[in-house]
Amino acid sequence: MSRRDQKLFFFLLAPALAVLLLFIVVPISQSVTLSLHRLVLGLPQLGRPFVGLENYVELVRDPVARDSVFVTGVFVAATTFFELLVGLLLALVIHRRFPGRGALRASVLIPWAIPTVVSAQMWRFLFNDAYGMINFALFGTGTTHYIPWLAKPGTALFAIILADVWKTSSFAALLILAGLQVIPEALYQAARVDGAGPWRRFVHITWPLIRPSLLLALLFRTIDAFRVFDLAFVMTQGGPADATNVLQLYGYKKMFVEGWMGYGSAIATCIFLAVLCLAVLYVRVAGRRILEERA
Repeated sequence: MSRRDQKLFFFLLAPALAVLLLFIVVPISQSVTLSLHRLVLGLPQLGRPFVGLENYVELVRDPVARDSVFVTGVFVAATTFFELLVGLLLALVIHRRFPGRGALRASVLIPWAIPTVVSAQMWRFLFNDAYGMINFALFGTGTTHYIPWLAKPGTALFAIILADVWKTSSFAALLILAGLQVIPEALYQAARVDGAGPWRRFVHITWPLIRPSLLLALLFRTIDAFRVFDLAFVMTQGGPADATNVLQLYGYKKMFVEGWMGYGSAIATCIFLAVLCLAVLYVRVAGRRILEERA
């Protein structure tokens, strides 16, 4: 590359780097710095003393934070599994040729296109115990039997899991569909000639060739599920009894409800480090498997 091309390269790259620096690097560095100080909103007389890792030590000892980590883990595991499962089924359906396939593909993407706050409010109305459509469909009218979906710990967590699976399964389906479309049709034709049925074609052709797409969908969905906030905030506010108090929501409460900016920044920093470690782990595993399959 000539010197002129190098200058053009850095000139074209500069706007993207500036945006990354302004909206990612600077906020993250400020959050990490703030997590090393004790700052309480509403108490300016306390100042901003440096406390080192004290906020992180308190976070480890905090029983509510440990419960939030457990709730977040359950949410991540459940939503990721069912989103990949439903996304795989959707991708296999919309990959086939049939009349109206284009309209079906467009309709499948509608839940993903709806803003999360809007879909959370919609599911909040659906799960309402007094006038929600789910209780109406289960028990009808004129009955005193109903399920308080958002008022019981077990059902409240199930409700936000179902809402997230409904919204983002189509995104997983889109990624998996991209992997399906690059599989040569000649492989399936040769398998049919050899007498392979639909299940054997799926196990020996489709599944090995879409694993990179599945790993990519797993990476995106795990990271996004770990950062969940708006669903729990709109539908349950973290209740009942902290049953849906995911870690991101707990950090929000500590920062903007209770005013503990330093402690909340420590929670945000831990979330960032956890997501970063997951991303690096998934990328290394996915890259190793892709290289092994190509070899």
